[in-house]
Amino acid sequence: MVNLIASHIVKPAKPIPTKVMFLSECDQRVAVTHATVVHFYRPESPELLNDATEVLKDSLSEALVAFYPLAGRLYPKDGGRVELHCNSMGALLVEAQSELKIQDFGDFCPAPQIRALIPPIDNNNTPLHEAPLLLAQITKFACGGASIGLAVSHVIADGQSGCHFLSEWAKIARGEKSDDQPFLDRTIFQKYEDDHPSSTAPKLQYSDFFPLPVLIGQSTSLEERKMASICVMLKLSKDQIEQIKNKANYQDLMIHKTNNQSPFSRFVAVSAHIWKCLSKARMHNPDQETVLVITDAAEQKNKQE
Repeated sequence: MVNLIASHIVKPAKPIPTKVMFLSECDQRVAVTHATVVHFYRPESPELLNDATEVLKDSLSEALVAFYPLAGRLYPKDGGRVELHCNSMGALLVEAQSELKIQDFGDFCPAPQIRALIPPIDNNNTPLHEAPLLLAQITKFACGGASIGLAVSHVIADGQSGCHFLSEWAKIARGEKSDDQPFLDRTIFQKYEDDHPSSTAPKLQYSDFFPLPVLIGQSTSLEERKMASICVMLKLSKDQIEQIKNKANYQDLMIHKTNNQSPFSRFVAVSAHIWKCLSKARMHNPDQETVLVITDAAEQKNKQE
């Protein structure tokens, strides 16, 4: 149970450039939604939480001076495109109290009680230009601990830039100097917009995946969409991952009777294993077509083996 105590619109502490900031083609194709994360802090000195909201509010205001796009708003354009107005409308900071203790969240697997630690976002019924691009919520728990839930517009920031902002905000909250400024020059994107005034938002819809398959014997996916989604966190040890990888490559060898010059990677083997288990759990017809979607931190350019 989470009780909302107060909410604040936090604006940059100093005047910031008022302008339109254009977005890249990658940003134009991202769904207009918010990426969310919750950080938990174990109980320490009780007095640390007494003025936590004011500290967060003041430090957020300071952080938004450098990260001023997060205080702006998105506006729709023709062709399904959007543009960012840096207008200092501000970020939302919510203060809440919970009767729960941090240990009540178990392994922190996504669940409704975790979702309650992030400010609610109704993208379907809120006009685009009214929705804050940054929302934060501090929740104080019965055990003396706290959490900070963040929701950042995925159009404006990816995981790496979101962590960059959070790190600089934390520095300011601790009384340290914020010395890692964001790079905000988007001039090159403005040139593209000027040269293509009637362009539409890019859509990557590969023929292999669209339209999405429906269950055999059904004409639409309407009933499937009504079913509740369940989130689980799978904890696989290094040995388990190696077993899955070795089994996949051995089975491939037995089927094709030849050595695979490009053996399955750990990423491919584990993804296929999860996909196979899901299909079994859903008791799919062997001929049922399915699609597996994987979110990956592509900006890290990590090699997955």
